[in-house]
Amino acid sequence: MDAQRIALVIGAGDATGGAIARRFAREGYCACVVRRTADKLKPLVEQIEGDGGTARAFGCDARREEQVVALVEGIERDLGPIEVMVFNIGANVPSSILEETARKYFKIWEMACFAGFLTAREVARRMVARERGTMIFTGATASLRGSARFAAFAGAKHALRALAQSMARELGPKNIHVAHSLIDGAIDTEFIRTNFPDRYALKERDGIVNPDHIADAYWLIHAQPRDAWTFEFDLRPWIERW
Repeated sequence: MDAQRIALVIGAGDATGGAIARRFAREGYCACVVRRTADKLKPLVEQIEGDGGTARAFGCDARREEQVVALVEGIERDLGPIEVMVFNIGANVPSSILEETARKYFKIWEMACFAGFLTAREVARRMVARERGTMIFTGATASLRGSARFAAFAGAKHALRALAQSMARELGPKNIHVAHSLIDGAIDTEFIRTNFPDRYALKERDGIVNPDHIADAYWLIHAQPRDAWTFEFDLRPWIERW
């Protein structure tokens, strides 16, 4: 198989991650999409292929070092060089600090931060050798401030932002573009539609974020010339208070 340009999306769910994968596939990339269970990615892969793109689905628990190492090695060996890596795993699980358990707090950190470190380290090793690449980490309002009942999520997102900052400063001189997004607002997802119908009703007024528009911003970040790289960018609906 001829080598392809690879866009690796860790956390390719039904909304933002899927939209990012579709956007890069439209630009000619092979979208390597990852969730813990590969079967859940079948509709996304079929959609990308139906639109004329190329996609591959992978099951991987990104909290497990051996699985991440095998994932990156396999893609680089069998498909082609990873030119773009997007870390998009969420872990937005609210809980009072009075009721939070050590197990759940640690799991949220593993999902939202530690998995980002594992994936980025493995991908960075390949990108540095080639002296090119883009890595984008998806952040949230919680990356900047902690809200009541979101201590675990905010702690993990703060840490992910710090990871991205450190990587950008180390890898930028090696021609690796590292960026961090702040998605500040409700996203058009089934979760919001089902659990927050009043908020979802704002969609008619462009009051929640369209995942396709997030994906467009990610593509623009990747396409930036290196004399004008963005590290951090925020996206929010016009109606959002900030």
